[in-house]
Amino acid sequence: MTQNEDFVGLDVGKFEIYVFISNTGSTFTVPNTPSGHTQLQTKLGKPQVQTIALEPTGGYEWAVWEVLDTAGFDVRQVSAAHVRAFARATGALAKTDPIDARLIAEFMAFRPQAGRRLPDNKLRHLNALSAKRRQLVELRKRLKCQIQQHHDAELVGLDTELLELLSHQIKVLDDAIQTNIKADSQIKQHAKILRSIPGIGPVLCTALIAEMPELGSISDKQIAALAGVAPINNDSGQTNGKRSIKGGRYNVRCLLYQAALVASTHNKHLKAFSKRLKEKGKHHKVILIAVARKLLVIANALVAKNQLWRTN
Repeated sequence: MTQNEDFVGLDVGKFEIYVFISNTGSTFTVPNTPSGHTQLQTKLGKPQVQTIALEPTGGYEWAVWEVLDTAGFDVRQVSAAHVRAFARATGALAKTDPIDARLIAEFMAFRPQAGRRLPDNKLRHLNALSAKRRQLVELRKRLKCQIQQHHDAELVGLDTELLELLSHQIKVLDDAIQTNIKADSQIKQHAKILRSIPGIGPVLCTALIAEMPELGSISDKQIAALAGVAPINNDSGQTNGKRSIKGGRYNVRCLLYQAALVASTHNKHLKAFSKRLKEKGKHHKVILIAVARKLLVIANALVAKNQLWRTN
């Protein structure tokens, strides 16, 4: 930390924002409302000497993030898993909103390059459309299960009508997503590159564009860690524990895992990669995780080079 640099941690809830300022050690709260955001901006003062960090909190952080970013503050969204790991390493076991705000600020001071900045408006809108589609798909899935369990013809009829409505709304969102992708030349080109890769369908393509704006601009190791598909060691002494994956951007990680199921069969390159791992005795889940990571690494490299997938 430089002499004049200040780190601010925000623990953002649905109704309140807990604030910790590292230079002064002060803590205060403001409402998570437009007037509260103005209060926060006033109390923080000059944006040139402050780095502000906040965690993802189910969307409650977006409004204050946008306000502070527009005002010129350097605002980063940091991984909640990374902050928790930092807390455990420093022995901070207690968990309250003020403590969380302080830990977020201390984590940012420890890793000043961590976190991601606010995506631009186009990507935020695309992400919102994608999130709404994901929500409706989940509702449709639950409704289908309910219809199968019904023994009442009237209820089946009502749920079937609702199912048709959900399917229509999902189609509307699919069209809106494609319209937004085609409206921006860079996003359109990235989508063209991603869709050229066997195993990456429209849903994963949209998620990678909207939720991984770093794609093509950072290393393979970094992109894998961001998505949560980098293997984590669990070794101690002479014991080599199982590798696992966790953290990262949950939706992208889940979609990559699903895509790995398709890619390991229909992508010639990844099918051969999967076969080699299987011949080495690797477990099925380990193979799928490796294929998911490989798929992301390929996407990262092709976007960086602005090249389409080529079958050899």
